[in-house]
Amino acid sequence: MSKPTNVTHDLSILLDKIKEVRIAMLTTQDNDGSLRSRPMYTQKPDGSSALVFLTDKDSAKVYEVKKDSHVNLSYGQPDDNIYVSVSGRANAYRDQAEINKLWSEPMRAWFPKGKEDESIYILKVEIDKGEYWDTPSSLITQAYAYVRALATGERSTSDDVNEHAKVEVK
Repeated sequence: MSKPTNVTHDLSILLDKIKEVRIAMLTTQDNDGSLRSRPMYTQKPDGSSALVFLTDKDSAKVYEVKKDSHVNLSYGQPDDNIYVSVSGRANAYRDQAEINKLWSEPMRAWFPKGKEDESIYILKVEIDKGEYWDTPSSLITQAYAYVRALATGERSTSDDVNEHAKVEVK
């Protein structure tokens, strides 16, 4: 029997895991009920219970979140063995003052008219809950798991070498 998953309400731990990843796969529900995922650039997490993205007002994701606001965001940093899944509710809207704060010149690749482009919308995901896995990839950690398995005859559990927790916001 496995050890119960650690549950925390400290959202800062989850946000800290994704602050360097930046690219998320955003999953929404299509008109026919199927799930669709696409990469999105996460604006720097600000410590609130929301993640923010810039998007085009005419994109399918804007229509999809208006129909069903439930979304999932998946982050992965394989080189560091960090993986995060976030679920929440999305809202798409236009707020020029907020766009001005979030704007950076590389965004011009998607919005050639600049930050005044009327097609820029903010997609904000209010986090309901998340889960993360942080597996140290060092040889020492891997050697520990190997030696433990040899000594006990049992497979190492994820708790032996992983940091894993569920984060509940509400």
